[in-house]
Amino acid sequence: MGSKNLNEKIMECISNPAKSRLLIEIMRRGEVTAKYLAEKCSDIPQTTLYRNLKRMTDDGLLKIVNETPIRGTVEKTYALTFDPSDPPSVLGENSGAIYMQMFFQYFLTFAKIFQEYCDTPGIDIKRDRSGLSLSHVYLTDEELEKVVSDIAQILYPLQDNKPEPGRRLRTVGLIISPEHKADE
Repeated sequence: MGSKNLNEKIMECISNPAKSRLLIEIMRRGEVTAKYLAEKCSDIPQTTLYRNLKRMTDDGLLKIVNETPIRGTVEKTYALTFDPSDPPSVLGENSGAIYMQMFFQYFLTFAKIFQEYCDTPGIDIKRDRSGLSLSHVYLTDEELEKVVSDIAQILYPLQDNKPEPGRRLRTVGLIISPEHKADE
């Protein structure tokens, strides 16, 4: 299966709430059974869960890594067929397919962190200073480079901060989208 096709299948999963949750749970644990997913994602009907697992396996996103006989049936253990945390080593290649794969890896890694936060009992979004933001701005190439440089100058020194009382680990992400037609 070509990487473009795999990327399209990943995007389909990301845009489908049930498949997206399953993908994140599988990514989180590495290997899971349908029983585990049914317990973890109890709001997804069991028939939908099994149908999605079969489709994701048929599409080449999941592989069956173990089959265990249990009371006259077979319990399958699923894992991802791709590594969402391993960026392609061909960064210098100007390939849209590779770049899209990198974006999916970035997105899935961030989604995993965000899902773990959202699953934490008693979250307080305001207190935890969690948030989302999109800014549509017109910039010259030079202005964009300055913005990125300014953000880097702020964040890079903070990466050396050590854990101590009052400090919590936070993940800050930045995506710069190429030019697109603004909604009118």
